Amino acid sequence: MILNELTIRQAHEGLTKKDFSSVELTQACLDQLKKVDEKIHSFVLITEKEALEQAKKVDKKIIQNEQIKILEGIPAGIKDLLCTEGIQTTACSKILENFIPPYDCTVIKKLKENGLVILGKQNCDEFAMGSSTENSAFGPTRNPYDLERVPGGTSGGASASVAANESIYSIGTDTGGSIRQPAAFCGVVGLKPTYGRVSRFGIISYVSSFEQAGPITKTVEDAAIVLNAIAGNDKLDSTTSQKNVPDYTLNLNKNIKGIKIGLPKEFFEQKELDQKIKESIYEAIKIFEKLGAKIEEISLPMTKYAIAAYYIIAKAEASANLARYDGIRYKKNVKCQMSNVKCLLDMYLETRTNGFGDEVKRSIMMGTYTLSAGYYDAYYLKATKIRTLIKQEYIKAFEKYNALICPVSPILPFKIGEKVEDPLTMYLVDAFTVPVNLAGLPSLTVPCGKIKMREKAKEYIINDGKSLPVAFQIIGKHFDEETILRIGHHYECEI
Repeated sequence: MILNELTIRQAHEGLTKKDFSSVELTQACLDQLKKVDEKIHSFVLITEKEALEQAKKVDKKIIQNEQIKILEGIPAGIKDLLCTEGIQTTACSKILENFIPPYDCTVIKKLKENGLVILGKQNCDEFAMGSSTENSAFGPTRNPYDLERVPGGTSGGASASVAANESIYSIGTDTGGSIRQPAAFCGVVGLKPTYGRVSRFGIISYVSSFEQAGPITKTVEDAAIVLNAIAGNDKLDSTTSQKNVPDYTLNLNKNIKGIKIGLPKEFFEQKELDQKIKESIYEAIKIFEKLGAKIEEISLPMTKYAIAAYYIIAKAEASANLARYDGIRYKKNVKCQMSNVKCLLDMYLETRTNGFGDEVKRSIMMGTYTLSAGYYDAYYLKATKIRTLIKQEYIKAFEKYNALICPVSPILPFKIGEKVEDPLTMYLVDAFTVPVNLAGLPSLTVPCGKIKMREKAKEYIINDGKSLPVAFQIIGKHFDEETILRIGHHYECEI
């Protein structure tokens, strides 16, 4: 038994049976981290001391025969966007390099109530702006299937960590696909909950009206377990829903015979979609047909406007959200050349010029432009109207279908540096994920095999270096995570 390769369910059962201790489980993950993370760079901070101390507390409860919760004593990694009390949180930006939050975000608070063991903070694109985890101020994360390729973004560190068995699970955030796309690139499960299902309080904001925290796990069941812990209303976040939180594990095994699944043709007909990805997803669809699901092609014509609408709104909100980083608050670490600073404005310019990376600067400029006089109506207002139309289109589709299935990314993991100089091409990687965020829907990424490559990877951590993972996403109705988790679980059990 290799402890760091266990799922949450397996680890919990092992702990309760006293087959191993939480300290042993945590140490196994830390040992794997020390062994491979120098190559992958999925973590920007490792909290070994704190992790082992928390694990010892759980072991004490087990020794005293106290009942433990299912996540108690299970080591996890946390994306470096979630505020953690007393632990450095940087959003992978120089401007927050020395920021240590005085409080936990609500997601972390809830997980700590469930016995969280934090292994450390995980690498991501700076302020969650990117699709490859190449925009981090601390260097890129690499895909454990091929170290020359990206793990996806922005939760690239979180996904690579789970794939490489450095952590049992991770917590990421999804603004336009930032959980689902890297989960697909790394061959793990990723869940983006309904907007408002999970509190955003204490999560460093990029696009407040899109982002949601969610689990990155080894199985669909594990994703359901984590969602149970983090979902729910929060008085500190007015956007959270007051809807009751069900037990997402309760109906996982309920059969899916007769369930109606739609296949949006606009996703499958895009010329950018890799033919091998398309074939792999159609093979997965055959399994759903075998399980008794009813599959039909549908049309979502507003899809073609999603990328443009998403990036106009996203950059506008980024411009507003990042205005707070002025060099005075949040323990800035950017040293101003005092000879250049003659007034407060000079200090702002100096700090933000040196503190932000290229993608963040680009976002602020684009957002400020679209919100400026004369352009607000032409761009931002129009984008918000398109967003409403996209949401209405999905709501109408769900009057007939229980779920939709489509690709996560049009392409397989690309090589590091391949798209970084072409932002527009990089943005198009998100073509299949951003409509979900515009509509505020839940979506689950499920791996569906691997695609053989022409050339074997020169260096890799997992698999044989000859193939790359592929996945599909299951999109559900608002607050119907139960159904998409059930569909994903049944597929997982069949393969």
